[in-house]
Amino acid sequence: MHKLSLILLLVAAPGFAEIADQHDHATHQHQISGQQVEFDEPRLNQFTNGLGSAQIAVVSVLGMVCDFCARGIEKTFKRDKTVTKIDVDLGNGQVLIAYTPDALVDRQDIEKKILANGQNVTDVLVKKI
Repeated sequence: MHKLSLILLLVAAPGFAEIADQHDHATHQHQISGQQVEFDEPRLNQFTNGLGSAQIAVVSVLGMVCDFCARGIEKTFKRDKTVTKIDVDLGNGQVLIAYTPDALVDRQDIEKKILANGQNVTDVLVKKI
C-alpha cells in the first residue's frame, strides 16, 4: 500500500508543479520595474507594412513578463471588431494595435483591457497611417 501511495504521488507531482506555476502568473506583474519603453520605429514600420489606412496605437505596458501575458493581451484585443492587427513585443514591453481608420481609439479602453490581463499601461501614442 505504501508503494502505491508513493507511485501516485510521483505521477501527480508534475500536475502540482503546473498548478503552482499558474498561481505565480497571478502575481508576477509585481516583479517588473517601472521603466518606460522607448518608441521602436523599425518595428512600427514592419508592423504597418501592407496595412493601408489605419490608426496605430503604440502602447507601453508594465508587467508583461511572459508569453502567457502576451497571448492574453492578443486575445483580448482580437475580440474588438475595430482591431485589424496586433503585435505584442514581450522583450520591449510594447503592444502595437492597428485599428480601422474610422475607429474611436480610446486610451481608457486600452488601459482597461490591459489591466484586465494583469498589466498596466504606462504610455500610449496613436498614429494615423
